[in-house]
Amino acid sequence: MSDHTNMRSAIPSIDVSRPELYRDDAWRPLFARLRAEDPVHYCEDSRFGPYWSISRYEDIYAIDADPGRFSSSYQRGGVTLDDNPNPTMITMDAPEHTAKRKAVTPVVAPKNLLRFEALIRDRVRSVLDNLPLDEEFNWVERVSIELTSMMLATLFGHDIEDRHRLVNWSDVIAADLDDPDSPIRTEEQRMVVVGEFHAMVNEAVARARLEEPRFDVVSLLAHSDVFADASPLEMTTTFSVLLVGGNDTTRNTMSGSIWGFSQSPEQFRLLRERPNLVGNAVAEMIRFQTPVITMRRTATEDIELHGRKIREGEKVMMWYISGNRDESVFEDPDRLRVDRENARQHIAFGMGPHRCLGSRLAELQLRILWEEIVARDVAFDVLAPPTYAYSAFVRTITAMPVRMRRN
Repeated sequence: MSDHTNMRSAIPSIDVSRPELYRDDAWRPLFARLRAEDPVHYCEDSRFGPYWSISRYEDIYAIDADPGRFSSSYQRGGVTLDDNPNPTMITMDAPEHTAKRKAVTPVVAPKNLLRFEALIRDRVRSVLDNLPLDEEFNWVERVSIELTSMMLATLFGHDIEDRHRLVNWSDVIAADLDDPDSPIRTEEQRMVVVGEFHAMVNEAVARARLEEPRFDVVSLLAHSDVFADASPLEMTTTFSVLLVGGNDTTRNTMSGSIWGFSQSPEQFRLLRERPNLVGNAVAEMIRFQTPVITMRRTATEDIELHGRKIREGEKVMMWYISGNRDESVFEDPDRLRVDRENARQHIAFGMGPHRCLGSRLAELQLRILWEEIVARDVAFDVLAPPTYAYSAFVRTITAMPVRMRRN
């Protein structure tokens, strides 16, 4: 082995970008080895080409907070394993990213979240009231998708009765064509569906520009000076990012939290005994699920980290799912613990200038859901392990059979 190779990897190449690892829920041992033996690991060969795996919490935190040396720009490949040359808010560096993020921020500002709270609570109560007692049902469909699709419709100013089209569009945009259960089989099919979404966005933006400003995403961007000169491609791809982000993060944590409690039922009992823990428990649920598995950055200069030389232009993958299981930061990390003292230190939302824009809204939805569950005399039995999507980007739970019973 040459000195050059020694600088690249301390152990044989491990490819944690394989979607089947997450579909089969088989990722933990690989990341445990990387954290222990080679936290800055060079994968020489994957279907996305070579990349660096960053697996420890402190390194992910540092890279995410250093946009000068680690770029998100579409001009360098964007934020996903495969290169994405499309300009969106999330695939820009400062100052463009800063200005465009500021234009969208009012939709999740504290004052606007107060407007959402009563609406979200009414919807949560309605969904929970309509769940069957002592009968099997799919938690993902009846609760997680139902609640997040209604919120998506509100955020996009979309017809609430037509909300499931938003979920379908999100699923198609994020689909992996190698997934046996993918809703599409070819890129041509994806483009047809994406074209429908883009047509909706363009029509909605044109309509919003003729109306008084509102506090939904479409209206905010339609009336924003920052987006006034945005190309149709940039506008529609930005909405695609907001759609997928808004759909997947909250939806999958709603499902992952039920699964976590089924593995540690004493934690649900503790939450019922101490409902003041709900806020902390929500942070722990997000850490436990870590719905966004990874994000990419691209090195803007040669950098040495833990004895490994990352060269300018190389892909650097921050594996949030591993950082949130780092034993040096989170004791007993594979268990959901509602009273975990440092639960709020999780990195599921990312860090630095690209920290998840909708994090407060996600926390609000989860907090209200669990406040309402805890206030009721019910418990949930998970009847089989969750089914996970074939994806190395979003940790999506597609189905989970549950039975609700009186506690």
